[in-house]
Amino acid sequence: MTTDTHTTRTDSELPTAPSDLTQSSESSEQASTAIVDDIDLKQQLEAVIFASDEVISTKLIRIALDNDTLTDEHIAALVAELNREYEATGRTFRIQHIAQGYRFLTEKHFHRPIQRLLQPKLARRLSQAALETLAIIAYKQPITKAEIEAIRGTNADYVIRVLLEKNLIEVSGRSEGVGKALLYGTTKEFLDYFNLPSLAELPKPREIEELMREGDAQDFLKQELNARLKVELERDAEQDKSETETRPE
Repeated sequence: MTTDTHTTRTDSELPTAPSDLTQSSESSEQASTAIVDDIDLKQQLEAVIFASDEVISTKLIRIALDNDTLTDEHIAALVAELNREYEATGRTFRIQHIAQGYRFLTEKHFHRPIQRLLQPKLARRLSQAALETLAIIAYKQPITKAEIEAIRGTNADYVIRVLLEKNLIEVSGRSEGVGKALLYGTTKEFLDYFNLPSLAELPKPREIEELMREGDAQDFLKQELNARLKVELERDAEQDKSETETRPE
């Protein structure tokens, strides 16, 4: 007599699906998708900043990328990653944070040829009178037209109008004095024009009035304001000389 050796398995004894492996696979796929999405987002960010001919704010970046959830911190992280890639591949430019936004700028040690290329054009953009007035407003803002004229010793109507048209200055309010005169201050475009992250980065020179009395205002203004557009040749030369002297044979 033979006995039946087949037994019925309970549900608990049945082979189970590899759920852990499935979940792990799904997590890996999600992570891979997130990485791909981030790479695509980084490329889109690069394209948007590159296409802008001025500093582009994080708000405009979100609008351009149609991504309201993109935080300032995430944008900064992507920009940092792009800059690391530029550095690793020897690119001559970086994305710089300027005036609450971002812009492509050439690296400092490539400024010599850029200066020779652009300086004639930059010189035509602003007259000496405009530079002087702009410097006074930058250092003394908020300031009235009468106060500007008292410092410069000449009528400022035309120059102020030019600076307003170029969007380098703006009306920032009215004074508390008699007549409630308009007050003028610099704009974000001013920071962009001189590649300044903020007004705190302005040089700390002697007072404008003192410079006017000493008669060296023009030289000073050219040096201080155009410094953001020109190469500091002497310092670069000293740095190059130092690097040459310390370089091993």
